[in-house]
Amino acid sequence: MLPSHLPDPDLYLPGSGEPSLRWGIVGSGWIAGEFAKALRAHTAQRLVAVSSRSAERARAFASEHGIEYVPGSTEQLVRHPQVDVVYVATPQSAHLAVGLAAIAAGKHVLIEKPITVTAAEARTLAEAARAAGVLVMEAMWSRYLPQTSVIRKLLADGVLGDVRAVLADHGQAITADPRHRLYRPEQGGGALLDLGVYPVQFSSMVLGAPTHVLAVGGMTDTGVDAYSTLVLTHEQEGAVSTLYSSIQARTPMTGVIAGTEATVSIDGAFYTPTSFTLSGAGHFSPTLRWSDPTGLRGFDGLSWEATALARFAGEGRTESPVHTLEETVSIIATIDQARAQLAGS
Repeated sequence: MLPSHLPDPDLYLPGSGEPSLRWGIVGSGWIAGEFAKALRAHTAQRLVAVSSRSAERARAFASEHGIEYVPGSTEQLVRHPQVDVVYVATPQSAHLAVGLAAIAAGKHVLIEKPITVTAAEARTLAEAARAAGVLVMEAMWSRYLPQTSVIRKLLADGVLGDVRAVLADHGQAITADPRHRLYRPEQGGGALLDLGVYPVQFSSMVLGAPTHVLAVGGMTDTGVDAYSTLVLTHEQEGAVSTLYSSIQARTPMTGVIAGTEATVSIDGAFYTPTSFTLSGAGHFSPTLRWSDPTGLRGFDGLSWEATALARFAGEGRTESPVHTLEETVSIIATIDQARAQLAGS
């Protein structure tokens, strides 16, 4: 039987006791701009510095987003005494180097997904962060969205019964240009690392690390994975995840968690602020509809992860309690296995 109402989300609301940290951004591309806008509009955090491979782009970015300090290098930014936390928005191939530099400078670090291009690199980052006693988080904004809080409560309360299936997809039609970063193996390109990480982390959140990974798909002429279906089995008896990613076609980008008692169906794009339906197990069972009550839509939702990091830092944490470093490494390890199968097929 479905509950009479859905639980309220636990929100990372700004001004709830978290420190107002001073942020430096490494990278001046599209996602850096979206993050900067969300942070300025919807958090109590402060943007103070930006660096980029192009000094001209860095100055333009600083002008657009009201940033005063434009250092001449990443090293100068991470070592600046007025920077408390570094947001890494470079291509993923540079995440390890920039992350390690920030950790060595004693800064907290928020690193865009995927945190690195291999699990070995992710372990290196995690070990460095623990040794330095600083907080390092992957910018997996989905984990901090209101709908995720509600869904985790439903799972914890056993409303879905025993989970039997997780289904999720993320496909986008990316122009087949060998110069595009997603088609360049040296920049960590391919569908799985950049897009498939969302379905894989979704499965991990619900069912944990897989016990077996089977990947079927195809490669581009440039040597990155173009599309794939992953079938993951799990320790939970009878539980299977089916996950699809592609850089060749746009898909609905929905997520489903199917249990013996109820099913959650998340509207696309499931990894962004969105709505979902809770349905009973029977064919004509009643449903409950949940919609985000906060008013934040699209990339404004990036603000939740920034406030979450500040809260965790204020609590003295060195990792996120809802997306631990161990789990972050495990997710990249799953992608490692899938990419190796695709490359060898």
